[in-house]
Amino acid sequence: MAQDDPASAAPSAVDMAAEPKKKKPKTAPNPKRQKEARQRLDSLFSDRSNVWVIHYSCESFYDRPNGASPRITSLAVRSLDSAQTHSFSIHQVAERLQVPFAEIEARYDELERQMLDAYYQHLGAHRGMKYLHWNMRDINYGFAAIDHRYQVLGGTPVLVDDAKKFDLSRILIDIYGVAYIGHSRLEKLIEKNEIQPRDMMTGGEEAQAFVDGNYVGLHQSTLRKVDVLANIAERTQNKHLLTNTTWWEMHGGSLRTALDWVADNKLIALVIAVVGLVLAIYTMV
Repeated sequence: MAQDDPASAAPSAVDMAAEPKKKKPKTAPNPKRQKEARQRLDSLFSDRSNVWVIHYSCESFYDRPNGASPRITSLAVRSLDSAQTHSFSIHQVAERLQVPFAEIEARYDELERQMLDAYYQHLGAHRGMKYLHWNMRDINYGFAAIDHRYQVLGGTPVLVDDAKKFDLSRILIDIYGVAYIGHSRLEKLIEKNEIQPRDMMTGGEEAQAFVDGNYVGLHQSTLRKVDVLANIAERTQNKHLLTNTTWWEMHGGSLRTALDWVADNKLIALVIAVVGLVLAIYTMV
């Protein structure tokens, strides 16, 4: 095949001038959404005795040619106020029923059903509570996925109202902007903020742990994650969370910062208005 002519391949000065410059994608937070997210998080901490941090681990939801829903291995809910944590796991149910480890897989549906029975009993006993979570948003992974799994096993789930669900991952994006940290965001946040990830697994590691039958490890990872999420939420609320967002991006530039400051300080706004009025009268004299 003949080589391309370098002269013809190179863009001309006219072509380069005609090409519109690509705009740099906006990654700074939207001021309105940022303020709303801050208020939402503040409201959760002001009502922290009625807020639970929730997380769960499950079988991989990828590569499922038969379409079956992924089995759940463990769940944990942690009080945002007291840090008391309630956990529900396959290996604990098996231990109570004196099911040998080698028989867990054969009796998984039975054990999972009893685990979810206990979880939904907890939800039923704490109706009206708010739940802070990480990406638990859909039937793939989320409250709907847990509900569906329970229904598959013959149970009737206690539904949590959508207005009571608060996604910390989206709150952080609204506050700090979409590029506030690299992927995977949770792991990168832990690293940047030097949070000890003891016992915690990544999503991929949890999926492999399920295949390996490491139910204790999955349970420990779930427990650790609710602690980590509570830690990140608290650092965000008190404005101590470290991210890749610069001060300039966070505040939208000095002009916006000044305007926001004036808007939030009515006395200063009044003084500026009076000074402006005096100057206007002076120029008229």
